Amino acid sequence: MERLQKVIAASGITSRRKAEVMITEGRVSVNGIVVTELGYKVKKGDKVEVDGELIQKENKVYYVMNKPKKTMCTLDDEFDRRTVVSLIDCEERIFPVGRLDYDTSGVLILTNDGEFANMIIHPRYHLPKTYRVMINGILETESIKKMERGIELEDGMTLPAKVRVRKKDFNIKKTTFDLTIQEGRNHQVKRMCEYFGHEVTSLHRLSLGFLKVDDMSQGDYRLLKPQEVKDLRKQANEGKFEGKLEK
Repeated sequence: MERLQKVIAASGITSRRKAEVMITEGRVSVNGIVVTELGYKVKKGDKVEVDGELIQKENKVYYVMNKPKKTMCTLDDEFDRRTVVSLIDCEERIFPVGRLDYDTSGVLILTNDGEFANMIIHPRYHLPKTYRVMINGILETESIKKMERGIELEDGMTLPAKVRVRKKDFNIKKTTFDLTIQEGRNHQVKRMCEYFGHEVTSLHRLSLGFLKVDDMSQGDYRLLKPQEVKDLRKQANEGKFEGKLEK
């Protein structure tokens, strides 16, 4: 059995929080009887109606996109900028899993499966993410060592990372390197570079777990294969952290 608000959210018509409001407003019925109790549990075969309309469980879909620059990882944008969701032609109510900045490109998952999305982005699941980073200035060896050990940001110590320098251009004073992190804090890569006094001028996510988009142009997308979804769940679970997380 599942809670009524979870069943409504799974249908794709609204979020779980808004479903709770609908229930308390008396807009939901189960087997013809109005239910206003948030803890009510739905059995298999029960008929759930919202505003008189029978809901159907939404088909779960999983997409991977090579996110193009100058797109927003939101469902809509107050400044009418292009969103990643608008680039995908599908009937389901999908959303981006985590966020990449407006000018950041690369691997992005979109789905309507909230449980799966949580496994991908929650801090307790240490799913590795690799970024191709270009910064102003030359990244010193000592900075690389500190970055790999972990540095103290305003929201706590970062987990150990991996750095692979691709190019140090002393003429234009720029460094290109690959950075693999296990977390997904807000603007984490940019803040890690700013810690050493470097501004990020280009950022591209090369991989999320084992998932890559090397063979896709920016803006291209495809459905994930069932085995890929299964393997991503497995990889996230294998990196699951059972201890107390630092805030």
